[in-house]
Amino acid sequence: MTFSGGTRLDPNRVQRRGAGARGGVAVGGGAGVLVIAALVWLLTGDLGAALGFVTGSGSTSGYQNVTDDTAQQDFNSRCVEGTDANEFADCRVLAVVESLDAYWTDALPAVGVQHSLPGVVVFDQATQSGCGTASAATGPFYCPPDQTLYVDTTFFDSLAEFGYEDGNLAEAYIVAHEYGHFVEDELGIFDIADRSGTGATSDSVKVELMADCLAGVWVGHAAYTPDPDTGVPFLEPLTKQELQNALAAAASVGDDRIQEAVQGEANPHTFTHGTSEQRTDAFINGYQNGTVAACDEFGVVGG
Repeated sequence: MTFSGGTRLDPNRVQRRGAGARGGVAVGGGAGVLVIAALVWLLTGDLGAALGFVTGSGSTSGYQNVTDDTAQQDFNSRCVEGTDANEFADCRVLAVVESLDAYWTDALPAVGVQHSLPGVVVFDQATQSGCGTASAATGPFYCPPDQTLYVDTTFFDSLAEFGYEDGNLAEAYIVAHEYGHFVEDELGIFDIADRSGTGATSDSVKVELMADCLAGVWVGHAAYTPDPDTGVPFLEPLTKQELQNALAAAASVGDDRIQEAVQGEANPHTFTHGTSEQRTDAFINGYQNGTVAACDEFGVVGG
């Protein structure tokens, strides 16, 4: 995934926290452990379980933090043009978010929603959120109480262990999925869905599959969504390999695949996010059909 020249980024759109672009000390246990722990969080919503998975494998202490002001100033100096997103992961998050802002601001009025913008926090290693303390183990997430996306850029480093060495679109899919939860919030999904249940047909699974589908909708339009300031699309047209990487990312966070990796077998009665096949199918559905209605798991849009 390549970001276009001729687009301007607004670094003030994102609150930059943590160790800054040049990182801190890696958490013990290895990147693969962090990925699995993050997926435990994504699949169960149990931050304690995710942290326990990491601490059972190695130390989680020892990174050097930098003041938020320092991190923000560094971020503001580096993330000013679209091409900066091709070099820095945190600038990439900003560019993806600005593209998502532009797309959903234009698309949601058609379904009766005037889009507001979610908060966005980019951090390294650890931060506080309205949902509690987040660490490198949690991975990116959306927090409904403060309507904010939290994105840990060190999580993206570990994607290479799953074969995403050139996986910028896989990173963007993850951000777009979490942004999709905010769109669901705007649509009223969180008010009607029973997110406490589990199982293959549970509302929890439907919520996640809808977010996958909404991510696919954005990906399908991303190369044609212009920067409102310059009129230049944020992203250049996607390649087949980039799309395959995004699909692989969706498959890698299927309930069945993660449960098999963590506990040796899949238990459909405890599914909360959907199988690998369901998640890739949802993404493809959004990508090919390109509408919120095509993703509507709860009948809030219709037609």
